[in-house]
Amino acid sequence: MIDAPSRLKTAYVFPGQGSQAVGMGADLYEESPAARQTFEEADDILGFSLSKLCFWGPEEDLTQTVNAQPAILAASVASLRALTEAHGGLSGGAPAFVAGHSLGEYTALVSVGTLGFADALRLVRERGRLMQYAGQVREGGMAAILGLDDSLVEQVCQQTGAEIANINSSGQIVISGAKDALVRAIDLARAMGARKAIPLGVSGAFHSSLMEPAVPGMVEALEKARMVKAAVPVVSNTGAVPLSHAWEIRTELAEQLVRCVQWSKSVDFMVKSGVGAFVEIGPGRVLTSLAKRIAPDAKAIAVNDLASVRAFAL
Repeated sequence: MIDAPSRLKTAYVFPGQGSQAVGMGADLYEESPAARQTFEEADDILGFSLSKLCFWGPEEDLTQTVNAQPAILAASVASLRALTEAHGGLSGGAPAFVAGHSLGEYTALVSVGTLGFADALRLVRERGRLMQYAGQVREGGMAAILGLDDSLVEQVCQQTGAEIANINSSGQIVISGAKDALVRAIDLARAMGARKAIPLGVSGAFHSSLMEPAVPGMVEALEKARMVKAAVPVVSNTGAVPLSHAWEIRTELAEQLVRCVQWSKSVDFMVKSGVGAFVEIGPGRVLTSLAKRIAPDAKAIAVNDLASVRAFAL
C-alpha cells in the first residue's frame, strides 16, 4: 500500500512530452469507467482514435509531437479521474499547488478547472502542430547535459549559441539550439567535465527562441479558449511562481514555448511553501524521480496505472 501523508501539504504534478509509452492507460480503460469515458471523450473531441494510438501505437506515430502531446494529456487526465473515482473524491482534500512540466502545465490547468478537457485537448493538439511546424522552419534540437552546474552550462551556451531549455534539477539541464550549435555545446560540455552530454530525439529546439514561429498561432488559439480562475494555484514553468488568473495563465502558456522550464525552482518554491508530498499523475515516473533529487525529504508518489491507483492511500 502506498501511504500519502495526511498532515503534509500535497502538490499534484503532471508529466510532459517524452513520458509517452505505447500501452499507457490501457489497464485503466479496461477497469475504470471514469478513465474509459476520458479516452472516449478524447476520441470524439479530436475526431480520430487517440485511445488506440495510446494503447497499441505504433510508437513512431505516438512519439510525433502533434500526437504525443494530446496523448499524454488524455492519459494523465484519465489517471486523475480514475484516482478520484477510486478514492471517493480524494478525501485528503485539494492539493496546495499543482504544476506540470511543459505540456503537463495544460493538464495541471484541467485538474484545477481553469481549462475544460475539450479545450485543453484542442490546445495541445494545436500546440504540438505549431511546435512541429516551428521545428521545420527553424531546424534545431535538444541535448541533455548531466553533471554540470547551471553557471557552467550557461557558459557553454554563451560560447556556442545554444540556450538553456529545462533546468530539471541540480546537474540535470536540457539545452536547445540549432544543430551546429548543439554539436559545439555537447563537445564543450564534455570538455568542461559533464558526466554526460547527449542529443535528445525530439523534432525541434523546444523552449528556445527557435520556437518563435509557433507563438502567434498559439496566442490566437489561447485567446479563443475559455479559461476561468484556477481553484488551486498553478506554479508556472517560466517563473516558478503561483498563478491563478486567466490572463496571466494565457501569458504564461504563450511564453512557455520560447522560455526555459524552471522545474527545479518550481519544486523548491512548493517545498518552501510547505509541500511535503508530490503526487505525479500521468505516464512514467520522471517527475517522481526529479522530486526525490530536488527535495529528498519530501514524499514522491507516481500514479499512472491501475495498480498505483488502487494502492494510493489517503
